[in-house]
Amino acid sequence: MIHSDRLHKYFSGVHAVNDLSLEVKRGEIFGLLGPNGAGKTTTIRMIVDILQPDSGTITYDGEAFSDGVRQVIGYLPEERGLYQKSMILETIVHLGRLKGLDSRTATERARKWLKRFGLGGSEKRKVEELSRGNQQKVQIIIALLHEPEYVILDEPSSGLDPINQELLRGIIEDLRNDEKAIIYSTHQMDLAERLCDRIALINKGSVVLQGEIERVRQEHGSNTVVIEYEGEGAFLTNLPSVVEARVQGNHAELILQDDAQVNDLFEGIGDRVIVGRIERIRPSLNSIFIQTVGTANVPDELLKAQEGRRESQVREI
Repeated sequence: MIHSDRLHKYFSGVHAVNDLSLEVKRGEIFGLLGPNGAGKTTTIRMIVDILQPDSGTITYDGEAFSDGVRQVIGYLPEERGLYQKSMILETIVHLGRLKGLDSRTATERARKWLKRFGLGGSEKRKVEELSRGNQQKVQIIIALLHEPEYVILDEPSSGLDPINQELLRGIIEDLRNDEKAIIYSTHQMDLAERLCDRIALINKGSVVLQGEIERVRQEHGSNTVVIEYEGEGAFLTNLPSVVEARVQGNHAELILQDDAQVNDLFEGIGDRVIVGRIERIRPSLNSIFIQTVGTANVPDELLKAQEGRRESQVREI
């Protein structure tokens, strides 16, 4: 288990991480979520001992960080850190040996991983010859080659196409089944939504929401309704049972009062629009984040992701 307690970190007077506490259990995927600049990478760098917290503590299965702990961590940084002029296999084996593997074991494992990621036969190519996505695969291999107990992945899907994102998802689920403690840090909440067991949403260095993902969704939107319709739906915002509404084109996502029912909407809608679909849904993590911190505090990237989700829902009708 990875446990951080009341972490604080300042940079030039900026409170980058503010009283942050996390607990990541073995056999679970813990999502460290939030927009770029929220403090996720700073938190991870403290957990892996690249940065020292100004206050607070971090333990691994009850022990403080040590060289022994370092050897059983698999860390994928967000930024690229590969030797561009080196051959792929040579790079992987070299970094595997730094984690305690002998040359033969490192080579055998590297070849298996390269084959799994569709890079078999590329062992002698230089890193600089690879695409961005394939370089990301190599970095993932390096992070996992020594079969670590603690797996910490910072934006692991960066550069990967949808097929390889699904491949990575399967690999991470296998690690969970092997009782590894996994931190999955990302600003892509739709990916985390499909993968993580528990999450912490971070904004401006502070945890604003934390818990089991299904419980979080139930607690923050059991009364969320999607309506697809023909006509002008701006009036939906003002219906008596509606607490909040996001209306775009012929699609609306409505948050109802706690005691309201879907049927309560029909009297207000009447024949003002032609309803094609009305359905109670669980809100997305994007929606929950926006509800929690307020639109004024949400970066454009998450608002755009929310709009993209709505457009996708419309296309599915």
